Amino acid sequence: MKKQLLIIAYITLFTIIAVSCKKSATITPIQPVTMTNYTMDNGLADNDVNAIAIDAQGNKWFGTMNGVSKFDGTNWTIYKKKDGLVDNHIWSIAIDSQGNKWFGTASGVSEFDGTKWTTYLTGNWVTAIAIDVQGNKWFGCRGSQAIGLSKFDGTNWTNYNTSDGLACDSVRSIVMDAQGNKWLGTDYGVSEFNGIKWTTYLSVIVVTQIAIDAQRNYWCTTMGSPLDGTNGGVDKFDGTTWTNYNKTNTNGGLNDNWVTAIAIDSQNGKWFGTSAGDISKFDGTSWTNYTPVDDNITSIVIDTQGNKWMGTSASGVYELKK
Repeated sequence: MKKQLLIIAYITLFTIIAVSCKKSATITPIQPVTMTNYTMDNGLADNDVNAIAIDAQGNKWFGTMNGVSKFDGTNWTIYKKKDGLVDNHIWSIAIDSQGNKWFGTASGVSEFDGTKWTTYLTGNWVTAIAIDVQGNKWFGCRGSQAIGLSKFDGTNWTNYNTSDGLACDSVRSIVMDAQGNKWLGTDYGVSEFNGIKWTTYLSVIVVTQIAIDAQRNYWCTTMGSPLDGTNGGVDKFDGTTWTNYNKTNTNGGLNDNWVTAIAIDSQNGKWFGTSAGDISKFDGTSWTNYTPVDDNITSIVIDTQGNKWMGTSASGVYELKK
């Protein structure tokens, strides 16, 4: 039986005046919000959730450390190695135009067409998947023996690594812009690949995720580290200039400098999840801070109704209603 744990998370609102992100924040009265927490008790394969994707029918697919869970809003279905997955440790998910699901695992890639499973890149830790407009699949790998970036056109494979121009062979995220350029978050910065030339940015920073907003700004979430002298937090690139947002220069608008997840809503609001479990929203002028969980936020995905689905490292999935 489905069991939902409704949690009241209190929102502390910080309004930051756009003229300067160092202006004093105005704190509004605390407002309650209802969240739903889904765990193994409800049907998740595991409470450690690394990746989330939503298909054309609105089904939610959760990649966990013990298999894949599909949730149709009522029923849960679990898929594991015995069903056809190459590995139960799931790190990334993408869905192609035919509705096929691609799962990046600790031991390769599994493609699922709804009936049949197919395995690729056996032995590789696949932490990022993206699909371009031509239907090519792009896979980013991590680990001590990481192969970097692999492209699959349905027949042939092409590999790219640091010898080709990739900033680092350990790839955490991949996104495509409107021009078809690939943007990769790596353990040593951001790589842009236009199909011919590679360009590296933020070369000393671990970039966890990248998202592109309606104005074609590139938002890169990073791991803050005093060891390399970086501020951490979030870095925005408008094509010319980089702007850093961190806990200090936003006066706490961003609650933590170790930022692990990002999503952009239909109003162009940016939602950030951190390793401390904080969620911050930035609309370009004001910050809104939510503190729903005491756990690392691994992923944020927004459905067509504007609900936010957040994966965590140990607490399952949280749904924040619009």
